[in-house]
Amino acid sequence: MMHIIDRRLNPKGKSLSNRQRFLGRARKQIKKAVDEAIKGRKISNTDGGERIKIPADGLGEPRFVGDMTKGMRDRVMPGNKDFVPGDKIKRPPPQGQGQGGREGAEDGEGEDSFQFTLTRDEFLDIFFEDMALPDFIKKSIKEEVVHEYHRAGYNRQGSPSNLNLELTMRNSLARRLCLHRPRDEEIDQLEEQITALREKPAPTEKEQQKLVALLEELEKKQRKRRVVPYIDPLDVRYTSFTEIEKPNTHAVMFCLMDVSGSMGETHKELAKRFFMLLHLFLVRQYSKVDVIFIRHTHLASEVDEETFFHSRETGGTIVSTALEVMQKIIRDRYPPDDWNIYAAQASDGDNLNSDNARCQQILTRDLLPLCQYFAYVEVWDTHEAEMFPDDSNVTRLWQTYETIRESHQNFAVKKVTGPEDIFPVLHDLFAKDKTSEAR
Repeated sequence: MMHIIDRRLNPKGKSLSNRQRFLGRARKQIKKAVDEAIKGRKISNTDGGERIKIPADGLGEPRFVGDMTKGMRDRVMPGNKDFVPGDKIKRPPPQGQGQGGREGAEDGEGEDSFQFTLTRDEFLDIFFEDMALPDFIKKSIKEEVVHEYHRAGYNRQGSPSNLNLELTMRNSLARRLCLHRPRDEEIDQLEEQITALREKPAPTEKEQQKLVALLEELEKKQRKRRVVPYIDPLDVRYTSFTEIEKPNTHAVMFCLMDVSGSMGETHKELAKRFFMLLHLFLVRQYSKVDVIFIRHTHLASEVDEETFFHSRETGGTIVSTALEVMQKIIRDRYPPDDWNIYAAQASDGDNLNSDNARCQQILTRDLLPLCQYFAYVEVWDTHEAEMFPDDSNVTRLWQTYETIRESHQNFAVKKVTGPEDIFPVLHDLFAKDKTSEAR
């Protein structure tokens, strides 16, 4: 019988297995509490744990208990001075059923709450559990891990197709040399000598003795050849192959951000927070997804993560330059037949009016046919949102993208006006139910 022992270290001395069972049993209540905690949480504190409260109702496990109002019981109560065994005592009238304290709470209303701390990994697991990369117009689903076979030495057993003839014959020769197995030339030479002596009409006594000795030697060598075969099972070697998991990164996520002069610090901060959360989501849920960062002003370039989030630039705004860089990267490194391509763009909506048509052309003609999903997030600061509360007051770029959205299912546009909007927007863009509906 196989025994599996969980030797993972328990967090802070707690029982890891019991904790996992508790999280699974109270998943619904914990998920609700996490969603409530997210609403008042800063984006900068996303990558961390959380102390949450959930109703104590429903946390108890089912169990069988005796009915306190029925049955006969014979027991001695502590402090008894008036009764002896055999006396019958009238049962007291039913009052509380052992639920004292269940209706209390800190504010005097509702039931008691159960408070505990979720670790960083537990918090992020629950927060991201209903999110996934959308699967719009996916033509094929590729495995995240492919298995390749690599040579791993030699074995004495294996498939005939893996027989290594060179090593087998080398082992056979070494064994025959060590055991002095007679060669064919030696046998042929003895047989020729024996034949020559037998053909003599009148052999002498010495020749007859030599003939007997040769016959004995021939029989000895033939017997040794039978005992020491030309190829023995010990000589056989098969080429061994081992199965190695090779990551097959089949998805790539493009992150495009406007860093021009029209993007104020508030806009850039919101965009950075959105991409930081998006990046955290991708790395956590899809560790084998490539992430490409593209920044643009009037010029666009691919940068690393550090430069994307922290470097500062100024200049005009030409959005099409970022789309062109993305198109070039796809053409050079990510063939659409082998990769599932996703993209997210953040901007304040400012762009040259003459460039909006170019953006629409690149998206509709070149990029969207290659992408599974493209999400555009337009960031506004609080003052702009208060000045233009009407949805009709939108930027030209938003109008252009809204036209694209109406005709393309794999294109989405969202607006972010404050840090509190980033979580709902991310959930809306990458909700699992949306993924299932598109399949």
